Amino acid sequence: MLEGKVIMVTGASSGIGAAAARLFAERGAAVVVMARRRDRLEALAKELADRGYRASVCAGDVTDPVDVKRAVAMAVDTYGRLDGAFNNAGWGAAGTLIHETDDAVFDQIVDTNLRGVWNCVKHQVPAMLAAGGGSIVNTASTAGLVATGALAPYVAAKHAVIGLTKAAAAEYGERGIRVNALVVGSTLTELMEEVLAETPALTEPFTARSLQKRMAAPVEVAEAAAWLCSDASSFVTGAPVPVDGGWTAA
Repeated sequence: MLEGKVIMVTGASSGIGAAAARLFAERGAAVVVMARRRDRLEALAKELADRGYRASVCAGDVTDPVDVKRAVAMAVDTYGRLDGAFNNAGWGAAGTLIHETDDAVFDQIVDTNLRGVWNCVKHQVPAMLAAGGGSIVNTASTAGLVATGALAPYVAAKHAVIGLTKAAAAEYGERGIRVNALVVGSTLTELMEEVLAETPALTEPFTARSLQKRMAAPVEVAEAAAWLCSDASSFVTGAPVPVDGGWTAA
């Protein structure tokens, strides 16, 4: 499905990003994994290498364009090109009302969730143009389509990610680059498990949002990203693709 492709994955140190790196590698891709936690990335790359897969580590912060350029250059220098990208890094703070939200919190949320995706798309596109095309998948959220109370900066950033995805798809569609966004619902990542361990009462509202009355496993989201990075989705671009158990359909 991804045989011979070179794919960059951000937010790859845990959760959905780590699941995607494993899945992409299993499907035949060489992966360049990026996140801030080098130790986690190196452990993941070693795991993949031990299984006979190709993986390279580029520790860095997606809010820093220099770090992003380094990761793209690593893909091109190591494997000869960049065919795909899963821009998955993101962050959300505990909810506060707009008038109670500190400007520094707003800046951090928007920088990570929007500016980070902007940096990635901006520097991935030239490498894909040089390779003759490619596929970019940005992680949005159900918060990119519907509002969730007391999370205005996150909602605004994720709506903007979907807008940026559509704009990029429009700009590069005729040049062989597809750009889509995953509208991700509640997912049982390591971070989510920590949150639920601290506040078990949140389990019910997180699961109730899904029509299936459960949360996604990280690999279920990764499967959607793998499809969008593959040629099997060749006529899909500019789309916010729900992977939310039906939350936004209700």
